[in-house]
Amino acid sequence: MPVESVIERIVTMLEAGTIRRVRQTLLSTSLAAGALCAWEVPLEKLDAAFEYMFREDPFSGHVVIRTTDAVTAGSSYRLWTTLKVPQGFSLRKHARWLANRVGATRFRLMPAKMLFTLGVGHVRRRGLEPGARAEQYAEPLDTTLVELSDLEWRVLVALKREFAPNEIVRGLWEARAREAGLDLAAFGDVARSLQERGVIGRFSTFLEHVKATAGQERVTRYNALFHWAVPSGSEIAAGREVGRHYVITHAYWREGGPEFHDVNVMAVAHGMEKPVVLAHKAAIDEHLREAGLEFAYTNVFWGGRSEIKPSEIVPDAYRAFCLANGIDPETMLADAEEEGKPA
Repeated sequence: MPVESVIERIVTMLEAGTIRRVRQTLLSTSLAAGALCAWEVPLEKLDAAFEYMFREDPFSGHVVIRTTDAVTAGSSYRLWTTLKVPQGFSLRKHARWLANRVGATRFRLMPAKMLFTLGVGHVRRRGLEPGARAEQYAEPLDTTLVELSDLEWRVLVALKREFAPNEIVRGLWEARAREAGLDLAAFGDVARSLQERGVIGRFSTFLEHVKATAGQERVTRYNALFHWAVPSGSEIAAGREVGRHYVITHAYWREGGPEFHDVNVMAVAHGMEKPVVLAHKAAIDEHLREAGLEFAYTNVFWGGRSEIKPSEIVPDAYRAFCLANGIDPETMLADAEEEGKPA
């Protein structure tokens, strides 16, 4: 197919909303302290808190209202977000500020200790048989932060910004190189070095997978967050087994704490029909048992209203946010033991 035809089709789908965004992805777990955060918010404040996290806080990414099928450990935590703060700043301090701002009564930060994934692709997951999985185990990825120079941050800012429809052309990196104040060759050199250091992901088109698209078609209807409490010391083995299932888009070792019955392995799956999603969950449960990985507790948190945006990870952007909201940036710096402070 001619390149011009590919560009034309991508632009058309982007303008129609079938494609949500086109951008260079980053492995942001290597660039900023982050966590999954569950918020307990009074019901009358829940919608306003959702709106604030999505529209006003650049450091909140996925914003989801979740429910459980029964009252269980943690079911009072209805608002779930991913949260990142740029290097040098405190994740917990920012979460406390957000809690005060939206009226949350409690929150639980759950940083990823390890990631396990075989990749994302909701469309190809249609028609999967429950239990379908790869021959190989999901590879564990750690979350060690990588420090960047001012030049590298400048290039990264230009790399990561979403492409508007009129920017999707041949030679699309030339304008971004100028934006970074570099010629194309130097821009490419820095970008390749970032890739070698493990902070650059794929160049991707992101499909709209929750809302109906221009043709009133949905890619998926159900968004499920699976929880398991496996014995201490089994988290990596269990994560690698969970992550090898094709239905799983993301799998993590996170500590849920007593608020969530001490779960420590979490995974996300999507599907068009709830019974099918539950069948996939049951198949994973059975596979874990067959692999000798018992779990003391498990649960499913269902996603309802949701919005997705990339979290801002640039330190200068955090300072600007603080000043715009009457916060002294110095008071938001991470303490030595926090994830937000580079070693």
